[in-house]
Amino acid sequence: MRHFGHIAPEVRQRLFHREPCDFTADSPARVLAVALGATLYTPATRPALADAVRKQAARGVMSMVLCLEDSIEDTEVPDAERNIVRQLTDLAAHPGGDLPLLFIRVRTPGQIPDLVRRLGAAGALLSGFVLPKFTEERGIPFLEALTAAESLHGRRLFAMPVLESPELLYLETRRETLTGIARTVDKYRDRVLALRLGVTDFCSVYGLRRPPDLTAYDVQVVASVIGDVVNLLGRADGTGYTVTGPVWEYFRLQERMFKPQLRRSPFLEGRADELRQTLIEHDLDGLLREIELDRANGLLGKTCIHPSHVQPVHALSVVSHEEYGDARDILRPERDGGGVMRSAYTNKMNEVKPHRAWAERILLRAEVFGVAREDVGFVELLAAGLSG
Repeated sequence: MRHFGHIAPEVRQRLFHREPCDFTADSPARVLAVALGATLYTPATRPALADAVRKQAARGVMSMVLCLEDSIEDTEVPDAERNIVRQLTDLAAHPGGDLPLLFIRVRTPGQIPDLVRRLGAAGALLSGFVLPKFTEERGIPFLEALTAAESLHGRRLFAMPVLESPELLYLETRRETLTGIARTVDKYRDRVLALRLGVTDFCSVYGLRRPPDLTAYDVQVVASVIGDVVNLLGRADGTGYTVTGPVWEYFRLQERMFKPQLRRSPFLEGRADELRQTLIEHDLDGLLREIELDRANGLLGKTCIHPSHVQPVHALSVVSHEEYGDARDILRPERDGGGVMRSAYTNKMNEVKPHRAWAERILLRAEVFGVAREDVGFVELLAAGLSG
């Protein structure tokens, strides 16, 4: 697998100064946590689930979650479990090329070993499980079940806890809940691939729903939780985890209250007016702004509920030529002692010690998503990804 692997090699050569690397489900966790990119959720009840996975893989989706939780009704769970077993068995028999990293979002700990047992050899397609409403009390049984399933399975299985409980949102219980979550995931660090944020659940506690003109960071009660999660669980000192961006709910034309947020600044002057208008009409300008805010606030990747969101996330994950040059300059061995130097682009100062952790993260993202050529911008990457 590789990001942008669905587009023609000659197109990749025109786009990338350094192309994305190859990776597999057995790659190191640090690589896979970044490679998740836009993680596409789909209800486990879909009759043609196997075909949907193949189709999305051909469109550049690198990770998918087959959901047994909030996306389906309570009464549908037994049928959805049977559907997962049937569809993954079909995928294992007829893969049709590289498949995304596949995860199952469960409701209860007991579903994890039960599904692994029922899947048998087809379980080799699974990279792990998404664990809902994760706290210390509720999370430990899930992680114990994952450990047991891993022994039964005979190969590595990852957990992706979802941080979405009211206890994490409420001010009076947030600190205790966060520290409990930290204790739990630290105990199972080798199995925790990434932490996911359930912002829709956060909003529901207060009867809120952000409109397409606003991002999660404009909803202050939500933004404060994101900040605290990154503060404790997203540190760059080796103790932190990859924390993924929240879901963007909109994918259809909606009536607007404010002027579109998307200006020409993300695009090269005089180009891509048609694509720009399409993004605005489909409420993706807000998505682009939220992706940028995700990164500015320490999040990487994003939960997606619609295929149209995947390529914007991936296009904005490619490292720019400028970022790559700055990162490499900062990490040169001869600069281990620190110091300050002007960027090769002559538009900023790079401080070696304060910017070192940033530079290391940039080079890891560059390995997974590639580095754009100097004259290539977001619009070219998005257009290539959509046409691939």
